Amino acid sequence: MNLEAMLPFGLTLDAAVSATAAMAAFATVFAVWNALIARDPLGARARGLRKRREELKAGLVQATPNRNRHRRQTANAIGVMRSITQRLNLLRTKTAANITDRLAQAGWRSKDAAVMFLFCKLALPFVFGSAAFVLFNLMGVLNLSPMLRMLVPLGAVLLGAYAPDIYVKNAIQKREKALTKGLPDALDLLVICAEAGLALDAGLTRVAREMNRSSPEIADEFGLTAVELGFLPERRKAVENLARRVQLASVRGVVNTLLQTEKYGTPLAQSLRVLAAEFRNERMLKAEEKAAKLPAILTVPLIVFIMPALFIVLIGPGALRTIDALSRM
Repeated sequence: MNLEAMLPFGLTLDAAVSATAAMAAFATVFAVWNALIARDPLGARARGLRKRREELKAGLVQATPNRNRHRRQTANAIGVMRSITQRLNLLRTKTAANITDRLAQAGWRSKDAAVMFLFCKLALPFVFGSAAFVLFNLMGVLNLSPMLRMLVPLGAVLLGAYAPDIYVKNAIQKREKALTKGLPDALDLLVICAEAGLALDAGLTRVAREMNRSSPEIADEFGLTAVELGFLPERRKAVENLARRVQLASVRGVVNTLLQTEKYGTPLAQSLRVLAAEFRNERMLKAEEKAAKLPAILTVPLIVFIMPALFIVLIGPGALRTIDALSRM
């Protein structure tokens, strides 16, 4: 059988093998380059802040009717959600307090966050179940058996019931990773502020202002703690609220250190310096652990992308000669 006759555009077998090897080599180089390129999240965040500043400036100069209409629609939708949750007494249950704490851990401390979460928890099972019933039973999108047509809407109802919890859980995990990453740098700045003679609330305010660009999550938590230290009757309560909002062992260690400092008058800078060094060593150990896992992780890309190109380069000429010899027989 002549393989060259099956190739399109009149290509020869040598040209087809060379083109395949070139594409495989290009894909390998691009994948390695994309994996090793240095990301700059600060630049993207700065561009986003600049764009948002320009939008706010334009909105202050001239308020567009579309924006006002969007705000009214949002306010009306939240009002409907609030009325439904109040009629069902969902906000007066013990679960509502736990939901508020979990939403605070995810960074959503608005008074309407719990209302929106409870409404989604109530409405999404009906929405997902109705959509699945219409698609698979009435419209017949897929040719399913009668048993699957009954099970798919039930699965959609379960998905709608657990979707808000899954979304909030993922948001909490992302926020905790960002807080863990930025905490050692924030403690270093807090040590500098404490050695400069600033009080705890003033030091937290300064650290929040300095960390606003590199770690907005740390800046948000420290800024809120500084505000609570200023107006709460007990300073201990403000520090404990930080541990309640951020369920991390490292933050609990910082909170315990601050409480001991307030109670016994121990030096704040020395205690925070020890914690910052410990957290930095922990972050370095995690980075070394990820680096040690790289050879095992790169085994699959090596087999999938590099080995085929290597086999084509090494075995390709011999295979072509064998094919030519067999075609002449």
